Amino acid sequence: MKFAFYTLGCKTNQYETQAMEQLLTALGHEIGSFEENCDGYIINTCSVTAVADKKNRAVIRRCRREHPQAVIGVCGCYTQHAPEAVRALEADVLGGSGGRREFVDMMLAAAEDRQHREKVDPALRRREFEILPAGGLEERTRAMLKVQDGCVNFCTYCIIPYTRGPVRSAPVETVLAQARNLEARGYREIILTGIEIASWGVDLPGKPTMADMVAAVCEAVPSLRIRLGSLEPRVVTGEFCRRMAACPNLCPQFHLSMQSGCDTVLARMGRKYDTARYWESVRLLRSFFPGCAVTTDMIVAFPGETEEEFAESLAFIRKCGFADMHIFPYSRRPGTPADKMPGQLGNAVKEARSRAAIAVAEEMSRAYREGLVGSVQSVLFEEKSGEFYTGHAPNYVKVYVPGDGLHNQLRDVEILRVFEDGVLGVLKS
Repeated sequence: MKFAFYTLGCKTNQYETQAMEQLLTALGHEIGSFEENCDGYIINTCSVTAVADKKNRAVIRRCRREHPQAVIGVCGCYTQHAPEAVRALEADVLGGSGGRREFVDMMLAAAEDRQHREKVDPALRRREFEILPAGGLEERTRAMLKVQDGCVNFCTYCIIPYTRGPVRSAPVETVLAQARNLEARGYREIILTGIEIASWGVDLPGKPTMADMVAAVCEAVPSLRIRLGSLEPRVVTGEFCRRMAACPNLCPQFHLSMQSGCDTVLARMGRKYDTARYWESVRLLRSFFPGCAVTTDMIVAFPGETEEEFAESLAFIRKCGFADMHIFPYSRRPGTPADKMPGQLGNAVKEARSRAAIAVAEEMSRAYREGLVGSVQSVLFEEKSGEFYTGHAPNYVKVYVPGDGLHNQLRDVEILRVFEDGVLGVLKS
């Protein structure tokens, strides 16, 4: 049988989709495109915002309309959070944010007998980390390796702790075995991902730290570049930086979760740090990794955010000088404390503040990339783009070079100038 996937949301979802693809192909099934006729379609959903929920529903409706005879399965955080809404959209198979192997089994059974199936477990009761195959089916340069699931931060705007459950960590032996397998399969870079990887190890015997795990991975596959997923500022200490700086294959790009650059807004968000602690993390990273790229996320127009608070945030991000940012207008999420907070702001304010923050982010991104001009970067090349081949430097800046046949090669590139969404360079050898 032939199955196709549509994935919304985070890198963890992307990882789990790739794992389900591998589970199906291992059983002799074919993976097709979502745009072609298949026996079954799997939609792996996100529920981080109400906007994401709207996208989920649109994809499910379109899939049912265009493929009335196919088996449609829906899994992920949206089904976990709102199974009744997915049921009303006439999905044949419903699964939550866990149990990917069982979900694949349900899809195969439904494709055979056309019977409705669903299983959405209570996420808050989960205690085991589900081990899934890592890596994609296509020829890829980098692979995601999921090392952790769940979150217990319970930020006031976020539904994810309720849809993903408590922290579960992959045993370090499993992580190392999968990393070595990816190396043997020809990958050149691994991204360590999860819902909140800074909490890796808190549920394991002896409570090893994320730094323990990262150092072990870097040592196990020294020929691969290792890149970290999003970090909480609390994990970035002097000891963490000292240990990470001793790993020569760790990529000097750190996505440091921020959300706001104003202390009063951070407090309303329920974040576990203030701007002073955040700035200390930025300072430490730049001290131990000179020239590193620090990137972040920012939510604008959070309930009650005043013009003065927003101005504080803009001043703070300028101080941090981020290499890249993702800017999100606050989106109400039913079921979270922030949804009931006073001072909900309108779309006009959200759009204006988004534009202002994006303008600052673009200015900082360009400044960071201009700082690379004249340097030599080791670039992992990924794909052809017009007359150029593109890849990423260790700091995750996109690099364009004239050339061909560079897929999955690591080559030194001299950076000539800022170009489009990255930089333009020339091969050194």
